[in-house]
Formats: sequence, structure tokens, C-alpha cells
Amino acid sequence: MYHDPALAARAKADPRPRSAVSGAVGLAGLAGMTAWVVVAHVFGLDGPYSALVNVAACALPMVAWSLLMDKVHRNPSTGIDWGNVRPWRATLDVSVTKLTGLWLTWGAIAAIYALGRVWWDTRYANYPFAMSCFIAVAPMLFVLSVPYVLWLDRRLTDPRDGAWSLGAWAMGAEGWNADDIFNHLRSWGVKAFFLAFMVAIVPPGFAEFVAIDPMTVWRDPVSLAMYCVTFMFVIDVAFATAGYILTFRPLDSHIRSANPYAAGWTAALICYPPFLLMGEGGPLDYHQGAADWSHWLGGYPWLLAALGAVLVALTAIYAWATIAFGLRFSNLTHRGVLTHGPYAWTRHPAYLSKNLFWWLSTMPFLATTGWTDAIRNAAVMVCVSGVYYWRAKTEERHLGADPAYQEYSAWMARNAPVPRLFGRVLGR
Repeated sequence: MYHDPALAARAKADPRPRSAVSGAVGLAGLAGMTAWVVVAHVFGLDGPYSALVNVAACALPMVAWSLLMDKVHRNPSTGIDWGNVRPWRATLDVSVTKLTGLWLTWGAIAAIYALGRVWWDTRYANYPFAMSCFIAVAPMLFVLSVPYVLWLDRRLTDPRDGAWSLGAWAMGAEGWNADDIFNHLRSWGVKAFFLAFMVAIVPPGFAEFVAIDPMTVWRDPVSLAMYCVTFMFVIDVAFATAGYILTFRPLDSHIRSANPYAAGWTAALICYPPFLLMGEGGPLDYHQGAADWSHWLGGYPWLLAALGAVLVALTAIYAWATIAFGLRFSNLTHRGVLTHGPYAWTRHPAYLSKNLFWWLSTMPFLATTGWTDAIRNAAVMVCVSGVYYWRAKTEERHLGADPAYQEYSAWMARNAPVPRLFGRVLGR
């Protein structure tokens, strides 16, 4: 392997900031879910509950590695002091108040789910399946919340968090903090919205991949590329679903803060149903009269194979960006700053790779219905990419309040290939 002394000296003089998550966590989750995918394929287990087992097979190895190897429960950022366990009577009042706030939050979420037609409509995603899962686990979640909160509050250095403030406000007690309440509600809003969506889309993607016979995809580059791409999306969805579930302080994967800016929420929500603007017939639909890459390059086998390889590589980067989060993937939240993997190359590897994939796979600048639709589609695709640039900037604004992110961002500007490339292009 080629060794560049100048590059090595620079890395030593300007080391990359420490990542909140180790790279091994994601690899442990990938190994677990890959093993289950193999089992599911061999035995034909392509049902929705097998898909949920796939999420568990991804999550459990990450939890084990985080606790046993990385010992994340010892991180100061957990807010837990394991050496100072208070008597349960000393924190009972705090715990009762916190449980009140927590149950009020869950009750509000349940009411939104029950009253909102979108959660029982399959036009957007298989939301009824997600609701059935939530109904099944709700009683257990309610019961287990009591011993969990009682146990945790005895060890927290400051147990009066947003749930406590909401409970104190509801009970007429003093000392509650409005900012803590709003952050608590935003955090649970993120979890309720995105977890429902993730659980809804887990089964179809998993079933599609498991049902494919691997021996048939070698016949042509398009089938092989799409087989690999489908697997990358199965990985992405499994890790993301696990991330939205595992927001626990003992895992140091709790939500530090949820994005407080309306622009951040707007930019994110318009990328997901029912607010999706890029869907069929939507204002940002760039598929009118379009055909995909296999259509336009069908007569050029070598170009077809080359572009297929590029699309697989871009999807691999996208999946890698999610794997790098380990237990902590989530939109609109701060759960620790990542600096490893693709995040050592660019601040937003998922957005960059996703948009490049769309440009190359759909080729919006070409249309079977003529140049008018081609020009329109390309213009709309520019707007779609602009939405993701907007999302990136709102996320940077949110995370920018953290000194750890400021350090990471400054290091990236000095060392990361993509920011430096853009800097050169823009003459910075």
C-alpha cells in the first residue's frame, strides 16, 4: 500500500476529532442483520414479522458491542453517575412527576395516531401495520416505563429533564422549564413521526430482497445492480428503525436536542409522506415522461455495466452513512457528533450520494415525451437537490451550537476532500 509521508504528518499534526460512535458498532449491526437475511432467504421467511426480526438482529449486536466493548454507559454525556446511587425514596417524587409527563406525551401521540386518517391509510405507506405493532407493544411499554424511570432517576446527576418539566407543569408544581418541555415535545414528535414511517416501510423492502433468487441476478448488469441497491436500502431501513427505537441514556444514544427551527422541520418533512412533494404528481415530481438509466443505455452494455457499478457504489455510500450512526440514526435531532467513516469525507454523505444517485439513475435531463419534459424534469431535480442542500444547512445550524460540532466542522474545512474540493471550485 502506498504511504504518503506528507499526508501522514498532516494527519498527526491535525488529528480528526473523536467520533461519538465507534465504527465497530455499525459493523456489529451489519453482521447481525446479514446473518438473519441469509437465514430468511434460505427458509423463505419474507413476512412482516421476519422483517422486524431483521431490525432486532441489527440492533442487539450494536447494543452488546456498545455496552461490552465501547462501554458507552460510562460516557459523561449520559448524565449518569454510576458511583452515586441514591435511595429510591429520594427520587420517588421526581420519578412520579416524570412518569406523568411521559404518559401525557404518549397519550397525546396515541390520540394523534387514532384521529389522523393518514396513519390508517395504505396510500402513503403500510401505516396500519405500524399502528398494529404500536398497539401490541403499548401495554408493555407502559408497564416497563415505571421500573425503568425509577431505576434511572436514582443514577442521573440531574433527573429533572423535559418529561419532568412537563409533568410538573401539568401537576402545578414549581421549577419546570419551558425550553425543556418544548425540546421534549419536539424529540417525541420526531420519534413518533419517523418511527411510524420506518416500521411501515420495513416489511416491503425486506420481502422484496429476500424473495429474489441471487443466482438469477447475474444474467445482466441491471438485475445485479438493482439487487445490490435493494440490499443497501434494506440495510438503511433496518439501521434507521433501530436508531429511532433505541433512544436511551444508558446507551448514550438519547436525544440531546431536537431541531428548534421551523425551516429545519419544513425541509425534512416535505421529503416524507404525507407531506412528500417529490411523489407521483407532486410539485417536485421529476419523473414526467422520464425513463431510467437502463432504458437510455440499453444498447451500450459496457456503459450499462459501468453506470450500474456507480449506482451501487453511491447506494453503498448512502448505506454506509447510516451504518456509521450505529444506534443513533435520527432526523432532526442531535445525538452526538459523527466524525468517522464517510463523515470524514463530507458533512452530508447521505444527501450527496442520494442526489447523485437520482441524477444518474433517472436521468431527468432526458425524456421519452420530448425536450419540454426533459427541461422541466431537470429543473425540478435541481429544486429537489436544493431541498437537500436546505436540509443540510438547517442541520448545521442546529448542531452548530455544540462546540464538538464546531471543532468537527473546522477540521472538515481544513482536511476533508469534499469541502476542500468545493472550496477550490468556489475560490475559497
